[in-house]
Amino acid sequence: MKNLNIALLHYSCPPVVGGVEEVLRQQASLFHRYHHKVKIFTGAGDQFTKDYQVEINPLLDSRNDHILHAHKLILENDLKEMEVLSQRIHDYLNHVLNRFDLLIAHNVLTMPFNLPLTRALHQLAQDGSIPIVSWNHDSPYFYHDYPSYLNRTPWDILKRSNSRIHYVVISESRRVQFSNLYGTGERLYVVPNGIDPIRFFRLDPNTVRLIQEQNLFESDFLMVQPSRLHPRKNIELSIRVTRALQDRNINARLLLTGAYDHHEPSTMEYYHKLQQLARKLRIEKDIIVLAEYRYKSGERITPDRILIRDLYLIADILFLPSWQEGFGIPLLESGMIKLPVVCSNIPPFMEIGGDDVCVFDLNDPPEMIAQKILDFLHVLKPQRMFRRVIRNYVWDNIYHSKLLPILQSIVEEGHVDH
Repeated sequence: MKNLNIALLHYSCPPVVGGVEEVLRQQASLFHRYHHKVKIFTGAGDQFTKDYQVEINPLLDSRNDHILHAHKLILENDLKEMEVLSQRIHDYLNHVLNRFDLLIAHNVLTMPFNLPLTRALHQLAQDGSIPIVSWNHDSPYFYHDYPSYLNRTPWDILKRSNSRIHYVVISESRRVQFSNLYGTGERLYVVPNGIDPIRFFRLDPNTVRLIQEQNLFESDFLMVQPSRLHPRKNIELSIRVTRALQDRNINARLLLTGAYDHHEPSTMEYYHKLQQLARKLRIEKDIIVLAEYRYKSGERITPDRILIRDLYLIADILFLPSWQEGFGIPLLESGMIKLPVVCSNIPPFMEIGGDDVCVFDLNDPPEMIAQKILDFLHVLKPQRMFRRVIRNYVWDNIYHSKLLPILQSIVEEGHVDH
């Protein structure tokens, strides 16, 4: 299916600070990253990025004087101002959205902060001019102390679903709540809010390219070994342990940051042996040697200190199976960012890591080491939480598994309706 033209709507956007505003920004960035045309329509905020457009209409704001005055009149049973404003907003949205495939409206159909906007969206849905997705974060009806007037007309539109609107809720518990509120669970999808590790970790653009080309966030398990390609680094054991983890139905991958020495024929020969081993074990695509990596554009990657730091941040463990070392700086680096360490029990590593690293004997078979890694990580709740977040709540994974299929089906259904 072609890339979509997606409109996003909320009362405000960054630099206004708020949870929904942050989700709005993350979603817009996500859609832009996957080459969809995206534009934010909002009542307050600013053009906070160069990547996509932000259009501000004060009537979409929750704190607009005209909107607040209309709300005051509604409480006095005077609905005329609300109806006038609602029609103005409807006409505006009908005009600016005519070239978009769908509109994702965040919270504005469920919260009582701009009732003219809420009613305008319902009218727009009835027109059938554009598919509307109501992204439901919250509702006042879920709390015991909500104002009683919200049960009266016209406010009670906030607790009624519209058969021509699709609803997304952010958790299973919210799905139950909104299903009870609406009296139906139809057209109610669960898509969790996510996190963007790329922005959260401030990853380097070169790292981002590698992550996207290799789909690293879709892996079950990432091991990083920041070692030169030298026999004493024992990289063949790293490859065999990767295979042993995959034999346990774990989508494991190995990230090797070091290069071989072009001036030392023995290291070049060692690199070719590692390639042969990976091919023999049928995991050559899962052994990523960064010093030899070329982007799809043909450019070479530069495994500098920033890239190595980034790989530490997205990896599950530091794996060091060296036969011998004089020290072990990667252990210090991993300790600084709380990356679990699994290493051979050679004296320098034991001196640095003590009881705070997982060690194995160099005579242990790969299968035993793989199981030792899994047992070690099983008791590390922060690491388990890290992997849970990566697996279930990274926006890229949510996009592929839930969000894009839902949006495509909604757009296709809209085309059928027309």
